[in-house]
Amino acid sequence: MSWEILLLGLLGAIGWYWYAGMHAREQAVVVGRRACGDAGVQFLDESVALSRIRFARNGSGQLQFQRDYRFEFSDTGNNRRPGVVRMLGDRVEWVGLDGEWQPGHVASVSRLGD
Repeated sequence: MSWEILLLGLLGAIGWYWYAGMHAREQAVVVGRRACGDAGVQFLDESVALSRIRFARNGSGQLQFQRDYRFEFSDTGNNRRPGVVRMLGDRVEWVGLDGEWQPGHVASVSRLGD
């Protein structure tokens, strides 16, 4: 194999990783906003930040990226409290608001259109 093919494959893998990460981040923003709305608190800054990434197995046993996105919310309007959205691949595993996990319909979000 020539080095050009290897370089092209590497660039393709980097592009795929970047695209999948951006898609997961967009979903985390939507899920964080929805979880805050359901809890009656304010989603601050309209953004999330990637805080952890690792490999984990999904229900079928396949390896996927597991990403934790942190965000902040306010329950009184003059404080900041931490929240977390954990994604496995492109699916939401759970949402945590200040250490309290919020399972249920929030965790079933799989696409932005849902």
